[in-house]
Amino acid sequence: MEIILHLGAHRSASTSFQHYLRKNGARLAAGGVGVWGPPQTRNGLLEGVLPRPGLVSYAAQMQRARGRIALALADIEMAGIERLIVTDENMIGTPRSILRAQRLYPAAGERMARYAAGFGGRITRVVLSVRAQDAWWASCIAYAVARGARVPSRVRLTQIAADPRTWRDVICDLACALPGVEIQVMPHEVFASRPEARLQAMARLPTPPKTAAREWLNRAPELPALRQVIHDRGGDPALLPDGDGPWQPFTREERAALREAYHDDLFWLRAGADGFATLTEEPDMDQVGPTPPIHAETRGRDHDQEGARRLAQAGRS
Repeated sequence: MEIILHLGAHRSASTSFQHYLRKNGARLAAGGVGVWGPPQTRNGLLEGVLPRPGLVSYAAQMQRARGRIALALADIEMAGIERLIVTDENMIGTPRSILRAQRLYPAAGERMARYAAGFGGRITRVVLSVRAQDAWWASCIAYAVARGARVPSRVRLTQIAADPRTWRDVICDLACALPGVEIQVMPHEVFASRPEARLQAMARLPTPPKTAAREWLNRAPELPALRQVIHDRGGDPALLPDGDGPWQPFTREERAALREAYHDDLFWLRAGADGFATLTEEPDMDQVGPTPPIHAETRGRDHDQEGARRLAQAGRS
């Protein structure tokens, strides 16, 4: 059975894609494609892969997680599932941790090394969506503010824009944490509104279903909605700029630098990504296609034993 991990990223239409998969779950299962989404992954199935402090040792937590996952995999395999898609963008990090660190998925390598161990080394492919950094950070920040986070200061925004970590670093971390696992990268600008094309490309399906393929969920709130949220919780809406439409918190120069970093990431991917990953820009075409419009080394380890097992600091110096 092929096991395909869809890692998001956040703010790259992952919720819409998961909704699409749920709506087509019965048809996909009839064709041998199973889906584990957040209702499964966040309901105890993967508990222990990322250990929690407590009376149970980290090694014991991982051992229990491996057993639980192995039993669940055996059950669906017996039911005729030939390809399993596990989709949860929190596998590589959470929005809160990303904003706290002010950099792209700083613990992606360490987390995915643990998931590789949890799945018993059976992962076939991981799929990552990348998005222009100016738009990605703007969406991530707007979503966080709507959920209670403070409006970031100008100093903090400058630090985020100046951080050197890019999607290339994230991909290299994944490659080191998942030796022998195929890494497939899909630009958000190409696939955001085409969940059926995303599914076709990642699962190699010739005729993916079209039901719910144009339902768009979990969009980032725009400026009027954000001002209202801040007002309702007793904050100062004047912290946000005037006007309507999406909030772009970065200066023109910062946006240009973030877009340039994304251009560099795509150039590296189209040039072969040093053999670490494959860029898919059309469902049936790898490493081929026009440049999408830009709008609005660590090592994986076995995690059975406790101790100071940590990946090297993520990001290029």
